Amino acid sequence: MDLFGRSLLALLFVAGAVQKVLAPEVAGGLLEGLGAPGWLVWPALAVNLGLAVGLLVPRTVWLAALAAASYCAVTSLFHLQPQDGWQMSIFVKNWAIAGGLLVVAAAHKPA
Repeated sequence: MDLFGRSLLALLFVAGAVQKVLAPEVAGGLLEGLGAPGWLVWPALAVNLGLAVGLLVPRTVWLAALAAASYCAVTSLFHLQPQDGWQMSIFVKNWAIAGGLLVVAAAHKPA
């Protein structure tokens, strides 16, 4: 069950990477709208893939889950747009995913 759950979480990060490959202008536009350079979409893509792999490799789960929870918390700020219900749902989902990742981290904390 644990591996299946981690796989589903990892799939979210793979999907994020695929979205960035297929439509980098969307994520780049969000970044630019906040005053950040659009090219940061490429390092974000690499982080997404690294987190996905880290959630699947047993010896890296704890650190990857903590990093992924932090990533979700930070990236939620890009979606904090109270006038846009769609973006606010993504904002809330990011915090829910961060919470789940903290539970994964707690279950895999090194001795």
